[in-house]
Amino acid sequence: MNDLAPLLTPEGRALLDAVRGTAPADELAVATRLRREHPADLVSAALGQARLRQRAVAKFGAKDAERMFFTPHGVEQSTRASVAGHRAERMKALGVTSVADLCCGIGGDAIALARAGIRVLAVDRDPLTAAVARTNAEALGLAGLIDVREADVTEVDTDGYDAVFVDPARRGGRGRIFDPEAYSPPLSWAIEAALKAPHGALKVAPGIPHDVVPAGAEAEWISDGGDVKEAVLWFGTEPGAVRATLLPGPRTLLGTGLPDPRVRPVGRYLYEPDGAVIRSHLVAEVARDLDGGLVDETIAYITADTLRPTPYATAYEITDRLPFNVKKLKALLREREVGILTVKKRGSAVEPEELRKKVKPQGPHSATVFLTRVAGAPTMLVGHPA
Repeated sequence: MNDLAPLLTPEGRALLDAVRGTAPADELAVATRLRREHPADLVSAALGQARLRQRAVAKFGAKDAERMFFTPHGVEQSTRASVAGHRAERMKALGVTSVADLCCGIGGDAIALARAGIRVLAVDRDPLTAAVARTNAEALGLAGLIDVREADVTEVDTDGYDAVFVDPARRGGRGRIFDPEAYSPPLSWAIEAALKAPHGALKVAPGIPHDVVPAGAEAEWISDGGDVKEAVLWFGTEPGAVRATLLPGPRTLLGTGLPDPRVRPVGRYLYEPDGAVIRSHLVAEVARDLDGGLVDETIAYITADTLRPTPYATAYEITDRLPFNVKKLKALLREREVGILTVKKRGSAVEPEELRKKVKPQGPHSATVFLTRVAGAPTMLVGHPA
């Protein structure tokens, strides 16, 4: 889709309604039928947009996705609505009333900010992307709060805005970009832009090295439904703070600077910390609250003798501990009549599917096996959710 305009005509909108919910297997038949009365290019564009809307439901929900417009890159890179909403609420709580949203993409963050009552200048240098962002603001009734501008973000004047939000491109022609200075624009430029306003927020990859986080920034790692989605560098909040935020909720764990947890023998329970906790290096805070320790100094599994509720880790009751041995595991699972096997790994080169094929689980019962290291030794821990 290189031109949005045809889809915004009455004919284009009628086609979008006609192809809504078309299954991939039915696309050829639908396209053949519609091309008898409509231009082939327009039918293809409508079907492509319907496909993108179906993909976007996971991020934006069906109600919004069916009204919005997308590009393939926009669907892939846009912020999940729940995460954007969390960030917008934080901005609102800081007293922010206006935000310069630089590298706005298709407008996911701008929409969340506007719904929080915040006025937004949304900027993107790509003409089609900017047009899609503008159309989405109109489609959702937010055009009065979102001013979309097609421009190079490095040339935009952000004076007078309460906050600057920057979402640099982290993908290039060869895939993901891991060096923050290779972002577009570079992280160093984004930091300078954020510091020009009373508040700033920079969306970065969750794998960003802790040693590149500026001393004056707060670093927040965010997961949604257990999946780590992003990290955010905040300015004008709590310099040096580190936090893990879990959605829905939100539930936030604030770092206290604890040293690494001690290594201890495997107890009755094993806790798997949420990914945001691990990425933010706050496993020690969770281990303290659970009165637990690590199974190995390099592995982020916490073990404890008692079961304590925590939103920051998933608990499992361990029934068996075995040195890594596929034959012994297969015999144990056969004895227990385990047919539903969940395989998790941390610190092991064995792939879960490879192990599942070798042990051939059969039976009515279920179990979870952890492939990991315990005090340096390859180990299999067998149990079930507590």
